Amino acid sequence: MQEEKCLFCKIVAGEIPNYKVYEDENFLAFLSIAPLNPGHTLIIPKKHYRWVWDMEDVGEYFNVVNKIAKAQKKAFNTEMIASAIIGEEIPHAHIWLVPRHENDGHKGALIFDNIKKLNEEEMKEAQERIIKELKN
Repeated sequence: MQEEKCLFCKIVAGEIPNYKVYEDENFLAFLSIAPLNPGHTLIIPKKHYRWVWDMEDVGEYFNVVNKIAKAQKKAFNTEMIASAIIGEEIPHAHIWLVPRHENDGHKGALIFDNIKKLNEEEMKEAQERIIKELKN
């Protein structure tokens, strides 16, 4: 079931454009429009759940998250993929995966207001890099 006013439900329904990197029957992954680093990806269930922990099968969700994190590691040549499950800003279950690098401006941990300004070309490049690695 989708919620009428939910931003992520509108993305799932195709009402809002996004930089999709992965989609299957139950999940959608797309780049954040306020990335903490290039390749910052949000993974959401297509069905509306308020919190990640409301889902019936969190294991299936984390299998998808794991697949995307491994693709990001290759795509951005890093061993460090930070993850976050916060969910307060958008009332739809979601997990963040953020490729990390030394000197990326986040110091020892993600700084949530350290948003990178990426243009459309940079967003498409990050999208293509992740998609390429998911196919390998």
